[in-house]
Amino acid sequence: MRACFLKTQRMGFSNWNPDDAGLAEQLWGNARVTQYLCASGKFSKEDIAERLDSEIDNGKRHHVQYWPLFGLESGDFIGCCGLRPHGRDTYELGFHIRPEFWGHGYATEAAGAVVEYAFSDLKVRRLFAGHNPRNAASKRVLTKLGFTYVGDEFYAPTGLYHPSYELKNPAL
Repeated sequence: MRACFLKTQRMGFSNWNPDDAGLAEQLWGNARVTQYLCASGKFSKEDIAERLDSEIDNGKRHHVQYWPLFGLESGDFIGCCGLRPHGRDTYELGFHIRPEFWGHGYATEAAGAVVEYAFSDLKVRRLFAGHNPRNAASKRVLTKLGFTYVGDEFYAPTGLYHPSYELKNPAL
């Protein structure tokens, strides 16, 4: 089992490292996951490598990333969930879950833990999140977590306007 810095009831959050190319391929090489992330609906090998490098770089530079998630009992790779910088005093929340784990509450559980971590430990003032307009499941997760719709924002990788949301830290 990998070392985890954050845990929920069922999952542990780890950090991406250069040896995780196989895990990155399992996640971002799956067209059912990437159908909502880019205009073509599928990441190339180069796109996957760039995404992994970007997550590792965010971890080094900003101490956040879309952290890989592992089942605490099984050790299964579930997907990723985490943060990335999004303007001044704001981080973007995101989650990518492997299809075999869809519909079991993993995205809500992981995203809820990241919200708590962002507000309590990192003292983030505001979280931003968006989703592909065709991804109703992501909308449900964000609304369950209390995010408020703030408008549509153009997302260049898909070429679409994505519904966008925010959640403010109630303690700040």
